[in-house]
Amino acid sequence: MRIEGILETALYVADVQRAADFYRRLFGFPTLLESERLIALNVAGRSVLLLFQAGGTSEPFAVPGGGGVIPPHGGSPGGYHFAFAIAAEDVEPWRARLESEGVPVESVVTWPTGAISVYFRDPDDNLAELITGGFWKMD
Repeated sequence: MRIEGILETALYVADVQRAADFYRRLFGFPTLLESERLIALNVAGRSVLLLFQAGGTSEPFAVPGGGGVIPPHGGSPGGYHFAFAIAAEDVEPWRARLESEGVPVESVVTWPTGAISVYFRDPDDNLAELITGGFWKMD
């Protein structure tokens, strides 16, 4: 028995549609599910970015069809950090893409391992990162 990875990353946002439009426009993430509570975006066919309306998940949610109940959870917009993996040769094209979309690059870090991180913020002030391979040494 083993864990195979992280499937979902959740952000709590002030405006679900605005947040989804940002990630779809910048990265081209396809929509997997859209409701008034959340929008789920497909990230590289391997994981899901869940955009929850802040306060919209503070009550238990009965799954349609009697499949069970999702326990309440919640958070406030902004203040989260997450990273998307990119290829080393794509650092400059991504910087140019962010600039062309009017998204300021807050910082670029070259790590002792040779990995490079590009930091920027989404409309809810979450700190997003694009990072090349090699930072985390995992066997």
